[in-house]
Amino acid sequence: MSHVPQIKIPATYMRGGTSKGVFFNLTDLPQAAQVAGEARDNILLRVIGSPDPYGKQTDGMGGATSSTSKTVILSKSNEPEHDVDYLFGQVAIDKAFVDWSGNCGNLTAAVGSFAISNGLVDPSRVPENGIATIRIWQANIKKTIIAQVPMTDGEVQETGDFELDGVTFPAAEVQVEFMSPVDASEAMFPTGNLIDELDVPGVGTFKATMINAGIPTVFLNAKDIGYEGTELQDAINGSPEALERFETIRAYGAIRMGLIKDVSEATGRQHTPKVAFVSPAAAYVSSSGKQITPDDIDLNVRALSMGKLHHAMMGTAAVAIGTASAIPGTLVNLAAGGGERENVTFGHPSGTLKVGAEALVENDEWRVNKVIMSRSARVLMEGNVRIPGDSF
Repeated sequence: MSHVPQIKIPATYMRGGTSKGVFFNLTDLPQAAQVAGEARDNILLRVIGSPDPYGKQTDGMGGATSSTSKTVILSKSNEPEHDVDYLFGQVAIDKAFVDWSGNCGNLTAAVGSFAISNGLVDPSRVPENGIATIRIWQANIKKTIIAQVPMTDGEVQETGDFELDGVTFPAAEVQVEFMSPVDASEAMFPTGNLIDELDVPGVGTFKATMINAGIPTVFLNAKDIGYEGTELQDAINGSPEALERFETIRAYGAIRMGLIKDVSEATGRQHTPKVAFVSPAAAYVSSSGKQITPDDIDLNVRALSMGKLHHAMMGTAAVAIGTASAIPGTLVNLAAGGGERENVTFGHPSGTLKVGAEALVENDEWRVNKVIMSRSARVLMEGNVRIPGDSF
């Protein structure tokens, strides 16, 4: 019996924020995968090592968590006044499914670096030393993101002393600006309310802030669902009952937000919406052993991604947190103490994160100009990934 040999695909393995993934230049992919479709999905699944019934992704580049089962495809931008098009694919671990419905805010921090190093940015826009302002078109959600990438002697600077909770080693700071995360034509609050009563059959009825900023997110009060808001991963991920409960809440939240019409559709939309729970500032010990005090933060936030409590915070969810915190009356804002604010520092399982938002009222409706946060990024490995030639 003959077997098809493996093929090589140029790729770069990168960390961006508290996530990591496999980055591709669009033109390096096999011809069949340069357009959306089954061939592209099958290639990315095989690269990452999914579907894996063992849940380990041992036979691929994935790390068996939502933060490490990610792929990125970049190309020179077709959009005016943009440098690079950024397409993100969240790869399911135990299913043959790639979710293209949302962005990865953490990996956004690595997009500018890859784009510069791989010749996707006009050299005239990249200084020899200083900061390169890279204009990113986020193709999944049709939004503009600005990344401020440090340059030293004509090369992207990756090392530095910026520390990011959830990442072990310091690196160079990359400021990321999510521009107009909610279009004027879209409803920031799909239900029209800052707070709703979300009825979840078989689970309960909860106060919820459902917001579409950065990524569709359902915010709940921790106490309403039986938590303190200071929990670490094991407290949630170690309980199948808790995870099933959160998934049910997510499904009914998706219906209320108009993302799906029936709960059965939720399994085909794993990446969005996110579910998060908030509580007032309280002390806890982070997963790294760092003591977090109430003076360090404005509130606590815990969020689930791809069915599990995230080890830190998704970048896109941080955009939602920053936006909601700036709007008086949301659950996030109230947990932070209420009132008007331009930034918020929140506690998550790995530590803390500060995010700023420019929000204002226009024609009796809230609008957000941009959300800003600092991340870091680093190339971990570059070369080729290999997959069996008959994978697609």
